[in-house]
Amino acid sequence: MKKVLIDCDPGIDDALALALAAGCADSLDIVGVTTVGGNVDLEFTTANALALREFLQMGDVPVTPGSAGALLRRTVRATAVHGDTGLGDVVLPAPLRGASEGHAVDFIVETLKAAPGEITLVAVGPLSNIALAVRREPRIVQWARDLVIMGGSYTRGNHNPAAEFNMLADPEAAAIVFEAGWTVTMLGLDVTLRATVTSDVLERMRPLGRLADLLVPAAQFYGVVTAEGGPAIHDACAVAYVLDPGLFTCVPAVVNVETMGEFTRGMTVTDFRLRDRRANALVATAVDVPAFWNLVIGAYEKLAARLG
Repeated sequence: MKKVLIDCDPGIDDALALALAAGCADSLDIVGVTTVGGNVDLEFTTANALALREFLQMGDVPVTPGSAGALLRRTVRATAVHGDTGLGDVVLPAPLRGASEGHAVDFIVETLKAAPGEITLVAVGPLSNIALAVRREPRIVQWARDLVIMGGSYTRGNHNPAAEFNMLADPEAAAIVFEAGWTVTMLGLDVTLRATVTSDVLERMRPLGRLADLLVPAAQFYGVVTAEGGPAIHDACAVAYVLDPGLFTCVPAVVNVETMGEFTRGMTVTDFRLRDRRANALVATAVDVPAFWNLVIGAYEKLAARLG
């Protein structure tokens, strides 16, 4: 069993990533979910995480809210992509249980401290919580088994020409995380935009019972689905990497996050020419798309059988 702590901002693609993780209960132990303001405000990302915990039957996995906004910059949101409350047209039953007491940063630090070398951090939203955890307790860099993020790009952005959304939403936090001394595994737009929901993928989702009530409207709200391509479910790539790193080609690199540029703030400036420098990142450059979808749909099928 691989242990993971998922830091997220649900968000449609976060919801589909959590569904992937929940569908792999035989190989993935989710020790906690922490939330951050990102795609939508923290009150919505936390409410969505709580609703998803119950809908996906994730048991007593603690959900702990964290940072409401960026460390220094103005708030950036993606409601135009995810809808006002974050889950598009999806309506889930109201959760019966609330969030855990305390703050996500404390939960991250104490959870990693209690099991050094065992837990992989999977961060699929702005990196505010992770940066604050590093600042509070720098030893988490050694305690974490790995840090896998969805974010960044070594080519172009999506929120603007230079920056991917998670990086732009809190570039100072991202800079802290990349400079902390660990190796960040970065699943960026360069691979996530290749793993798109085509009409064939959507048809594989439709028979999945109650789970399809989440998957299908989420995918369709996110973008136009055609035989050739469709919306990318970005965050699921980070969970898929933890489940099967062999799906991705990753290359060592030095990644710096631009925090000062007028037009390039949030850009992940990626240099694959290491020379005598130590790489601070493993950057995904390719993905086996058919194998990725076989893994994802297979997990969804197992989860659907459990949900009914």
